[in-house]
Formats: sequence, structure tokens, C-alpha cells
Amino acid sequence: MSALTDLIYAGSNAVAGLTESAVNDAIAKYGGDTKVAFPDTAYFLPTIYAATGVKVTKLSDLPACVGVLKSLISNKENLGEALNAGLATAVGAEILEALKFVGGASPYENETGIGFVPDPIIRSLGVPLVTGDIPGVAVVIGKAENAADVVATVKDYQSKGLLTFLVGDVIEQVLGGGVKAGLEFRVIPLGHDVTAVIHVVTVAIRAALIFGNVQPGDLAGLLKYTKERVPAFVNTYGPLNEVVVSAGAGAIALGFPVIVDIDLGENQVPGALESVTDHNETAKRSLELRNIKVKVKELPIHVAFASAFEGEIIRRPDMHAEVSSDKKPAFELVVMRGLDEVEDYKITIVGEDIAAEAPAELALGIVVEVAGTKMQADFEPVIERKIHHWFNYMEGVMHTGQRNLIRVRVSKEAYEKGLRLKDFGEVIYHMVMDEFSSVVDKCQVTLITEPGKVSELLNSLAMPRYDARDERLSSMTDESVDKFYTCVLCQSFAPSHCCVVTPERLGLCGAVSWLDAKATKELTPAGPCQPIEKEGLIDERLGLYENVNKIVADATHGAVEKVTLYSIMQDPMTSCGCFECICGILPEANGVVVVNREYKGLTPTGMTFGELASMTGGGVQTPGFMGHGRHFISSKKFIKAEGGIARIVWMPKELKDDVANRLNKTAKELYGIDNFTDMICDETIAVESDAVLDFLQEKKHPALGLDPIM
Repeated sequence: MSALTDLIYAGSNAVAGLTESAVNDAIAKYGGDTKVAFPDTAYFLPTIYAATGVKVTKLSDLPACVGVLKSLISNKENLGEALNAGLATAVGAEILEALKFVGGASPYENETGIGFVPDPIIRSLGVPLVTGDIPGVAVVIGKAENAADVVATVKDYQSKGLLTFLVGDVIEQVLGGGVKAGLEFRVIPLGHDVTAVIHVVTVAIRAALIFGNVQPGDLAGLLKYTKERVPAFVNTYGPLNEVVVSAGAGAIALGFPVIVDIDLGENQVPGALESVTDHNETAKRSLELRNIKVKVKELPIHVAFASAFEGEIIRRPDMHAEVSSDKKPAFELVVMRGLDEVEDYKITIVGEDIAAEAPAELALGIVVEVAGTKMQADFEPVIERKIHHWFNYMEGVMHTGQRNLIRVRVSKEAYEKGLRLKDFGEVIYHMVMDEFSSVVDKCQVTLITEPGKVSELLNSLAMPRYDARDERLSSMTDESVDKFYTCVLCQSFAPSHCCVVTPERLGLCGAVSWLDAKATKELTPAGPCQPIEKEGLIDERLGLYENVNKIVADATHGAVEKVTLYSIMQDPMTSCGCFECICGILPEANGVVVVNREYKGLTPTGMTFGELASMTGGGVQTPGFMGHGRHFISSKKFIKAEGGIARIVWMPKELKDDVANRLNKTAKELYGIDNFTDMICDETIAVESDAVLDFLQEKKHPALGLDPIM
């Protein structure tokens, strides 16, 4: 083992020397008071912050960090000590990468890689990670002797939905091999320097801080979390130098096994550092080492099908065909039928298929008829919304919208591969029978392209069905049902978090409504959504129930003992970290600000979304701050205990515009106020709290007349 530890120490010492020299040079050039930070994060230099609790903000903070780094390198002939030296390499890499950003530089502006991964991206990955849509994280580093080997491995990961980060010359090899890259394809080039690997390390580390409530400075807790809850591993290609080996030791210390494509002989560490020289076995062994089980869906269609393609954007120049409800009638509808009314696996095309001449414009009606002894009409919209995801899983297909407001684009490449309407029918049938087999016994799919027929069915079948659902949903209130539901899907990342989903409060990720939770319980009886009988009302204003407290305490293993459903100030619901929005009090305006994950600027609280989120996630209760979904903003139960939506005084303009219709309708019903959103300030009007208050006074905002919020 001495050869391995010698390599690790050689790399760690080299990085330590380089880091110390770089820090001294930067201080000499810019001055100790110069700011040093990664962009768009609330976690300073995340590795240093998480491991030590030190908040690095300026260059003069770094010499002490270099001292800590050097103290981790004992040079003792012991593997455990050598792995600590690997952590030192991670710290050095973080400092070296951070120095690239000093002075407002944009070091990755002209790079193939993206460099640092901002907090909002990590939060956006929370839901697919906990649902298994992203079953694991691969780090691919180096340069393959044969480019085809690394291309095949990355394509394998992509087909299985993994999130793959690339470091080094493998970037050009993978891109040159025709792999589609970018966050939307879950293949992300980071950078060519070995130190760029720290940017995936900080993704794992911030996951511990964001979702796991690991406290800064708790190194043991951090390492336990990354090992047990972040399903990551490393593949190296090509010869290993001492810095790569040392970086690999840091990965192993975090719990991420390293698979190399050269023969290490006796220097292997089973389960942690292994040689796999047969590249056909690289992916298989990597997944085994992290116990990642992937259910690959092989469908009889002409293009690849994987969740990795869900974010694909098809621009007009690359488009062969389009369905757009703005131009021609279009709709998607799932209808429950009797068992004798459905012929299983019947896929019918009514009208012309996709035309050969581009760009082809189609009308499209999709009618999915399902039958089953356990099927319920309430499950129709749940299945229907999944069509959006399933179509986006097809390589070369982009889908937006739902119901009768949809757009579907097919790329030229997908059409050339043979993609036709029959493929869409195959996807719907197989995915309905796969994901909803516990309630659906039979399914038939009809796709109509004759414009007159589409319009006829839209008016006679689809719209009446949509209207009936809307009427039922609008009549559903928290008072009208006898049970709520838990959702603990995110506990794989946030062990002490539990959502309570009600008809008027969806899950904070925005993806789980009361009907979704009800359907989930039917589909997976022992799954993440369990019923809460609505018993033991303690305080109606707060939404405080004895039974809710009991079930939440059980679901969080005692971490949360009391939760209110309608208050932001008293025992608010916990947040995991993948919330769409944050609500936080602004005492000087006697109200609250609401900010969405996509907004990058400051809020009137003086904090960004990321900074607010750092106080809110990880399954903790933070009075005055609360994570939630977009649609909850217009709910009549939104912070009802503090006065409801009348407390909303500021939102980013994009968010305000998005929720305006629903929020204005609620304000009219509750307070008789017309165009309430015109009274809400946004960043185009003011961000400083004094200027926000001036605007609210000018508009006579109702929050100013309410009792003090604190």
C-alpha cells in the first residue's frame, strides 16, 4: 500500500505548495481585503465552510485555511491518514478555483465547462434525485486512450438518467462522440484543470447543508451524509498522476468509490478504489459499488427514452414538426372507462402522420382511455400530467403545457431516425401500464390529427371533462375532506422533513397535490404518502391538529413534534430544500416577501434567494421563513394565521406575473380588492426596504393596516 499512499501524499503536498503560493500572490496583487467568493451561493467556499465552519469572504481569510490544509497532510504510512490528505487536496482545489473569480473575473466564460455549480441548480436537482429520476451522480475525469470507450460509458449513464460531470480532456472526447451535453441532458462539462473536480464535490457538500441540515464545522456529520445519501462515484480514464490520485483519495474520504481503467494491482482498495480495465464493465461496476439500481425502460420506439432528455430544448431551426395549440387545435385527455369499453394495447392514428416536409404543423388530439377495478376519476389528471414528462423523455421531443394548451416539437434528427405518431402512442401505453399498473388494467390510445375532428372532440369531450374537474377541484377545501396526506419523498436527502399535503396546500416542491398524494397512496400503499385522519383540532386559525402532530412526529422519527398548517410565525412546516419559493417576513413593511428559486437578485430583506434558503431548508422549522410551492401563493390558506395573502408586499416581477390571475382572484374573493398584484412591489419598482415601504404607502397596501406581524 506504500506506493498508493506515497502518490496521495505527493499530490497533496504539491497542491498545498501551489495553493500557498497562489494565495500569497493574490494577496500581494489585490490586497487582503479583496472579496473572494464563488458566484450565486450562500455557502461561501463550501468545502471549507462545511468542514470547518469558517466563512471565507476575503483573501486575508485564506492563509489560515492553507494552514488547516497543511495540517491534514501527516505523511504517515497509513491509508486513513492518506485519505485525510485527499481532503486537503479538495480544500486546495477549492481555494485555487475560488482565486480564479477574484476581481470579478469570469474564468469559465470562454471555457467548454461551466465551472462552479450555483445553489439554485442544486436545489432544482433535489426532486429528481429523491424520486430516482436521477438515480446517481457520475464524475468522469481524465483522457481515455480510446475516445469511444468513454463516449460509450457516458451514453450508458445518460440512458439510465444519471447526472454526469466531466473533467479534463474527456470533455472534448465525449462531445466529439456525439453526446448531447448541458444541464438539460444531465451531462455537464466542468472544466479542464484537475482542480475543476471540486465543483462536483461542492455539489455533494452543499446537498448536505441544503437538504440534510448538516451543521457547518461538523466534519464527521458531513462525511456520514455524503457517504450514505449522495450516490456518487468517480471514473478515471488514462494514466494517473499524483494530483489525480490525491483528488481520488478525497473522493473516497467523502464515500465516493473510484474506478480507474488501469491495473493498480495490489494498490486496490475493494469497494473504494478498484481497477476495471474492461470498459464494457465500467458502468456496471460503478453502479454496483454505490448500490444504484436502475430500471431501464426499453420501449418499441425509434429514439432513446430516458429522463436525461427531459430538459432538451428544440429550437425552430432544428425542428421538423410542431404541434401548437396557438395555431391548430390540440389537447391531451385521459378518460376513465368501463373494463368492457377498452381494448388493451390498441393504438389508433386518425388522420395523417407527421409530414415529410419540414416544418410540419399538426393539429393533435390525444385521447387515452383507461380502465381498472381500482381506477378512480380523480386519477385522470394525475396520469394526464405525466404525459408531459413521458414525451420529454423521448430524445428529440420537447413538450410544454397541458390540457388544451400544449406545444410539442419533434427535431429533424428524431424524424430522420423514424419517430412518428405511433411512437407517441407506444410511450403513453407502456408508461401508463408501467407506472399505474396497480389501478389501470387496460389502456388504449387514440391520436387524432384531422383538425375538424380534433376541434369536435375538444368541444364535446375534452372541455366538458376539464370543466367538471375544475369544478370539483375548486370545491375542494381543507374543510371538505376528512384526511390530509404526508409526503416524505424527500427524506432520502432531508431525514427530518415531512410535508403535510392538503387540498389547499400542495407540497413545497410544487409537484405533489392532494390528489397526487391520494393517488400515490393507492399506487404504492406503503409509499411516501400516507393518510392523516383530520382529528383533534386544537386551533383552527393556526391549522393545528393533534393527529397531524402525531403523524408528523412519527414520520420524522421525533425530529418535529408540532406543526401548524397556516402559520409562518408559529411552528411552520419544515422545508427540505427543493422548494420552488421562499416566504420571509419584512417587519418594516408589516408583511412578507415571496421569492422564487430562479430570481438571482437581492430581496428587500437584504438577502438573495440562496441566503434565505440557507436559513430555511434541511427539515428545520424557522419561524418567519417558509419554503413552499408557487401555486400555494394564491391559496386562501397561505399564511392564513398572519392575515393571508394581504401580507404579500414584494415579489420578483416574473413570479408576480405568473401568479397574477390566481392571486387577484383570491384577493377579490377574500377582501374585495381588484388587481391586488398592482399593489405588490417588485424589483423593477424597488428593492431597498425604505423605497418598498414608500410604494406600499402610495398604493395603500392592506398589510399596512394589519396588526404587527411580529
